[in-house]
Amino acid sequence: MVVRMTSDFQHQTLAQHVSFSTGAGPRDLAAAVTRAGATRAFLIVSGSSAEWADAATARLPIAYRFGEILAHVPADLADRARIAAAKVDADLLIAVGGGSAIGLAKAVTLTNGLPIVAVPTTYAGSEVTPVWGLTDNGVKRTGTDSCVLPVEVVYDTELTARLPARLSVESALNGLAHCIDGLWAPGANPVNTALGTDAIRMLADGLRAIDGDKVQPAARRDLLLGAYLAGSAFASAGSGMHHKVCHVLGGAFGLPHAALHAAVLPYILAFNAPSAPAAAERVARSLGTADALEGMANLYDRTSSHRALRDLGLSREDIAIVADRVLAAIPASNPRPVDIATVRHLLTAAWWGAPWREVSGSDFSQWNPAPLVRHATPHNHS
Repeated sequence: MVVRMTSDFQHQTLAQHVSFSTGAGPRDLAAAVTRAGATRAFLIVSGSSAEWADAATARLPIAYRFGEILAHVPADLADRARIAAAKVDADLLIAVGGGSAIGLAKAVTLTNGLPIVAVPTTYAGSEVTPVWGLTDNGVKRTGTDSCVLPVEVVYDTELTARLPARLSVESALNGLAHCIDGLWAPGANPVNTALGTDAIRMLADGLRAIDGDKVQPAARRDLLLGAYLAGSAFASAGSGMHHKVCHVLGGAFGLPHAALHAAVLPYILAFNAPSAPAAAERVARSLGTADALEGMANLYDRTSSHRALRDLGLSREDIAIVADRVLAAIPASNPRPVDIATVRHLLTAAWWGAPWREVSGSDFSQWNPAPLVRHATPHNHS
């Protein structure tokens, strides 16, 4: 199959300096701070990254260290961080951690305009997008503003060595969601499609190389580079159906970000693929299979990643609470029409952990299966 894309499109290339190394993170961070001309940096650091951050910034002009990090960036937390940054008259934000730490830095700079140097420790991809998010009273608001795009990104594959295998897998699947959702997002074009397609291949290669509890350096390098390409694709393509669903669920119920994206992704792919054959063909080719869902099932089987939304803390009643909000958030450009019945259907299927291929035709309203288990063949999960 030859995939043809329109020759008429618009694409914005984002201005950002990226350093990528194994072990040279402290050196690259110091160089980034020097280039920024900072004299009073405000350090935002997650607890798991504190030891590395403290050592790497020991000789840097750190005016304040902020260590309170929460998923989905609660608005009151953002306010506290902004006040602390203002008190020390900070002239640079340094964020060391996953998507939540970098998201907090974005929330701070959204109001004060401070430049950000991001040092990612997961495969979230937030460091390369101008997308911000804030949660207030159970509602997560997102937006795009060029001012929140980090001016520098320091990648060091040694930092991801601290990430447990399970979190590595879920974080990488979150990166995979950036690629796949970007194929039918409102701003999809040949440039971000090419980035996303290659990112799928790299992320899949890295995920397949994970052996039990061990994530080897070569796999971490593939995953980190794949996450960068995935985030770059997402930055210009924008949020498609998958991300809109996850933003609503995550903000409303505080569900773990990466695990939520990993749980929902196959259902959105199964739903949209029949109406987006070119995108599905690209996913399949990047995964090395003839069918996108077959490739996804193989990958999830390989990494033991099958999880239901009920296992993440979502209740059956929660679906009805947010269904209207989810529907309102889905872009009109989605390749397949969506109505309220579809939303309830998909969320119920994901809540049960139903077989992915069945989302197009089954009625899960009364479905009551045995607890989700892995089977010997990938077909049983697809």
